[in-house]
Amino acid sequence: MTAVAEASAEASEGPAPRGSAAAAGAAAAKKATPAKKTSTKKAVTKKAVTRKATSAKKAAAPAKKSAPAKKSSAKPLQKAPPPAPALVRRARRINRELAEVYPYAHPELDFENPFQLIVATVLSAQTTDLRVNQTTPALFAKYPTPEDLAEANPEEVEEILRPTGFFRAKTKSVIGLSRALRDDFGGEVPGRLEDLVKLPGVGRKTAFVVLGNAFGRPGITVDTHFQRLVRRWQWTEETDADKIEAAVGALFPKSEWTMLSHHVIFHGRRICHARKPACGACPIAPLCPAYGEGETDPEKAKKLLKYEKGGFPGQRLKPPQAYLDAGGIPAPPLGAG
Repeated sequence: MTAVAEASAEASEGPAPRGSAAAAGAAAAKKATPAKKTSTKKAVTKKAVTRKATSAKKAAAPAKKSAPAKKSSAKPLQKAPPPAPALVRRARRINRELAEVYPYAHPELDFENPFQLIVATVLSAQTTDLRVNQTTPALFAKYPTPEDLAEANPEEVEEILRPTGFFRAKTKSVIGLSRALRDDFGGEVPGRLEDLVKLPGVGRKTAFVVLGNAFGRPGITVDTHFQRLVRRWQWTEETDADKIEAAVGALFPKSEWTMLSHHVIFHGRRICHARKPACGACPIAPLCPAYGEGETDPEKAKKLLKYEKGGFPGQRLKPPQAYLDAGGIPAPPLGAG
């Protein structure tokens, strides 16, 4: 029975002296006070728990915000790990062999200056270098400078570029490229990678073609031929162009990158074809892990050779003299034959 209940019971039994009643009331009040203290403690405890929970949530919030920092730190992982020494030796030996087979290796786009090269490289997407070389003489005759092409009538440019395919998109790219050169670079093609990739229609592949062949600055050109061959040779298993560039670049001194690109691309176009490689006529067959994917019979393989190796016209209308000395034949102009 509680103190309040006991006081009520004493009151119901009959009147008591005033002093006794007052004492009983005071005692009851004193005994009832702890109940209020208990409820206050409970309230304080609940507030403390609430505050702890709130502070815990606040403490957890920064952890969620800091999560993206881990993602951004993953960007530098594009750098390829150090290659195995045996792979480096085999890759460099293949390049030396290719250098002996193709001492005249060169970019297979006709150009006379950096502007012509960058435009021709943009136009070479989704078509052959031969088709570009047959098309650009008319383009550069009418629009010889970035300023001229920047002011060109798009419909007239489209008509010239029609043979290259995707001519509307390419027209937009080369006119936009020319305007950027005129407005941002004084009509000159910049010689830095970070500037080149800002131009319309120019990616890393195009930039390295221009840097390596117009400015003499090393770069690896990862086109479809290059990607196919380096995977066949097991130089890398990567499929992304930037990762292939990093992996192959780690195998060779930087000074060899530009000519390495020419050697590999020349070999891909002439012998190591996509659908049916001429394995039986391949000079690096003993070094190739993919030997046997194509025709291994020497006589049949010889019939698969292209360009100067097979006695056919090449890609350029105006090839280097070294190419002609090696038996290469100039490509015919547009509409000839």
